[in-house]
Amino acid sequence: MFALKEIKSNPEENPKNEQSSLKRIGNFIKEARLRRDQSVEELASELKIGVHQLKAIEDGNEEQLPEEVFIKAMVRRISQKLKIDTEFINSEFNTNREVVNIEKTVENFSKKDNPPQSKNMNPVGLGILILISGFLGLIASSLIFNYFSEYFQKQAPQQELIKN
Repeated sequence: MFALKEIKSNPEENPKNEQSSLKRIGNFIKEARLRRDQSVEELASELKIGVHQLKAIEDGNEEQLPEEVFIKAMVRRISQKLKIDTEFINSEFNTNREVVNIEKTVENFSKKDNPPQSKNMNPVGLGILILISGFLGLIASSLIFNYFSEYFQKQAPQQELIKN
């Protein structure tokens, strides 16, 4: 078995600079088939699948294929027949790669290093905010304590009269 380390994307084929996983897998299968000097017709005949389906897989043309479950099953059978690493092929179904634009990557990285200052709170301002909220909490608890202590002082003489 062999595995392809990298399947290169062709930006002219896909204007979004994305290459579908089926297109990458199809390129890989086509390369493996050609290395074995096998025609599309021969491989399709051995696998008992339609030539048009095998060509659609190699071209990554999902419109000409059935649902994804069937595509995965066909790709697995083709991989086994060509003695391709099936785990690699299955992992390719789960990845969508983009062509890397170095300028955009550097620009995004530099933006992450220098976040705008207006969104971050100054540590001194944060400390002042904590002190003010603590002071307000202390005043509020003091007022509540005084209110309840006056209330209980008024209740105590009334309870003594009731006992007598």
